[in-house]
Amino acid sequence: MTPIQKHGAIVAAFGLLSSVLAAGAPAAAVDSGSVLTLDQAISLALEKNQDIKVEAYAPPIARANLLTALGEFDPVFSLGRSYSHSDTPTGISAPVSPTTLDIDNYSIGLTGVLPTGLNYTVGGQTENERGTFNNFAGDFVSFGGINLTQPLLRGFGFAANLVNIRVARANRSISEWQYRQTVIGTVTNVIVIYDQLVLAYKNLQIAQTYRDLGAKLLLQSQQRLKDGSGAQSDVITAEATVASREEAILEAQNTLRNTDGELRELLGEKWFPQGRSLLTVQASPVPIRTVDPAGDYQEALNRRPDYQAARLGITINRANSDAARNGLLPQVNLVGSYGYNGLGSTFAAARQMVATENFPSSSIGLNISIPITNSQARGKAREARLTLEQSEASLKNMEAQIALTITTDAGQIGTTRARVIADQKAYDLAVQALAGEERKLELGTSSTINVITDQTNLATVENSLASARYAESEAVAVYDQDLGMTLARNQITLAEDK
Repeated sequence: MTPIQKHGAIVAAFGLLSSVLAAGAPAAAVDSGSVLTLDQAISLALEKNQDIKVEAYAPPIARANLLTALGEFDPVFSLGRSYSHSDTPTGISAPVSPTTLDIDNYSIGLTGVLPTGLNYTVGGQTENERGTFNNFAGDFVSFGGINLTQPLLRGFGFAANLVNIRVARANRSISEWQYRQTVIGTVTNVIVIYDQLVLAYKNLQIAQTYRDLGAKLLLQSQQRLKDGSGAQSDVITAEATVASREEAILEAQNTLRNTDGELRELLGEKWFPQGRSLLTVQASPVPIRTVDPAGDYQEALNRRPDYQAARLGITINRANSDAARNGLLPQVNLVGSYGYNGLGSTFAAARQMVATENFPSSSIGLNISIPITNSQARGKAREARLTLEQSEASLKNMEAQIALTITTDAGQIGTTRARVIADQKAYDLAVQALAGEERKLELGTSSTINVITDQTNLATVENSLASARYAESEAVAVYDQDLGMTLARNQITLAEDK
């Protein structure tokens, strides 16, 4: 077996060993002895992640707020019944006799407001006044009809009266986009942390492998010293190398445990005891992405939740600005009523007279109210206008940032792909160099320190190759996130998309 084959056998053996050790007691969300795939991790996060669960409340809350806003135009049915009694003295000289007045009032109606600002009341009322003046005989006066108040300037039109609905409807859509943003962010984090866990396993494997290679070199140095062909200094150097490589193993194990905890937290676990079993994961091929910054920019504008939420924020600010401008106008209200009167000694007689429509009643008028300075309304209008302009400028700034981000992400993908190719070539050459140096050591033409140097160089290059592969996977995940394509790439459909 050549040195390269020996090296490969050690790596493979440790890979199998680490998989067995990592399986251990299964994670709470994974079957015993099973490998947690990336797709399974994403599914678990969608089901159990706490951030997603919390944000899932936002859309229903926003829908409830919209229902509240729509309720402003719900008609209100009302019934009324009142009674009053008063005794009034008729003089100042004794004996004073009182004048008594009893009043019964009955009312029924339907009141509400329309999106134009029109306030209406449809219904009727009856008042029965009786007392000493009429020997307490029934005297029912009734009216049935409609009363209207229509603002002509301030309070008139959809801008003034639909602002709460428009804001609530935009907030509902914003909450849905923000929920999507949380899901996208969580899925991206799962992909990134999952790949970090794969990398942590790989780094531990590399550290263990090169510690074992150092131990093997130590045994060879000790044997050569025993045979008289080696030096004590070679043994000491090999022992120091093994000791120093133990530190790398400890650091890799700590990173592995920490990364395992991060992934478990994303998967919705709430308890992270010491000595827990580690998740078993497997490396996945890096998705192939054809990057096109120019074309992908428009895709990002269409799909990014934060951009869509910002656009809806402008919708809210525009609605508030329109309503605030309406508040600058004078209050001019057209008021009117139309109906029929009735009079009778009984309630039924008065109501019947209203029903016959023989005694119509109508009124019309105009109420005008003009603030002297109107400072409050002017201040609100100015604030609303500036807020709208600020949000529009902020959106333009976001568009520029998105364009730069897409270009940067595309460059990062290209850079990481080139790194993988370069590091793979460096790794292949480092393997050949170590194998050659090991053969030279066997022939007595090299030294222990040279082999250790080549081992260290190979470990460095292999770590760099593993990091480059992780960086490429992360770059693709971030690119998908910045395009707003994470859900589509992973075939995830949210409820509102169905």
